[in-house]
Amino acid sequence: MKPQVKFAIITPKPDYAGTNIAEELKKLGIKSIETEERSIYLENIDKQIEADFFIFATTHRGKNEKMLSVHAPGNWKKAELGGKENKVCPTSAFVLKVFFQELIKNCPLGWQTTLECTHHGPYIEKPCLFIEIGSSEQNWQDKEAGKAVAKTIKESIKKLEKEKQSWQAAIGLGGLHYCNNFNKIQANSNYAISHIIPEYQLPITEEMIKEAINKTEEKPIVAILDWKGLGKSEDRLKLIELLNKLGLKYLRTSDIEK
Repeated sequence: MKPQVKFAIITPKPDYAGTNIAEELKKLGIKSIETEERSIYLENIDKQIEADFFIFATTHRGKNEKMLSVHAPGNWKKAELGGKENKVCPTSAFVLKVFFQELIKNCPLGWQTTLECTHHGPYIEKPCLFIEIGSSEQNWQDKEAGKAVAKTIKESIKKLEKEKQSWQAAIGLGGLHYCNNFNKIQANSNYAISHIIPEYQLPITEEMIKEAINKTEEKPIVAILDWKGLGKSEDRLKLIELLNKLGLKYLRTSDIEK
């Protein structure tokens, strides 16, 4: 990331987590931009607000309890929850890595942290990420979770504005929605992962890979493969052929020292 990047922090009023995080940010002397619409439907908010990078601090909905997560937004195929079909948002592998590392540091006792694959809207043309509290109404309002996310935002921005990073940017291919096999890599290795295409989006196409690379600020030259999470042997073979065609290096998650 270039120095002195201007971040916009978006906290939607319609969800409890957004309000919770906004209140905790205020206690830290940070003002967020509160919206009347849910984050996933804030199409083109980058045309209304002047900023270099957008942080959507909001609610995660799912079955998992007491979860704090980070991910890039976008749709690999259908746009069922905001955004555009076959389009993902720009993001930064380095910013995502810093946010995830800081979230782990600040995670309250009894909570878990995870990356999620790239999913849902909105579609914007400025780099962005989502940082979320899940997964129940009680958890969304949990003050310790709100403090953890607010502190993560503050410390991540401070770190990004002061320190120059030298990681290897990568995209992630395969695995589950909650990216267990990518978490340790993002937390502890020299690789910084941006967009992740999960197994449930198979078959992975050339267009999807190009979209992931082109929408990453650092322009990855390597793909990290969750090998067991890439379908059948024929699916893996086709993917390797495609990566070779694109001239993209690849490693399995098991190959990387964590």
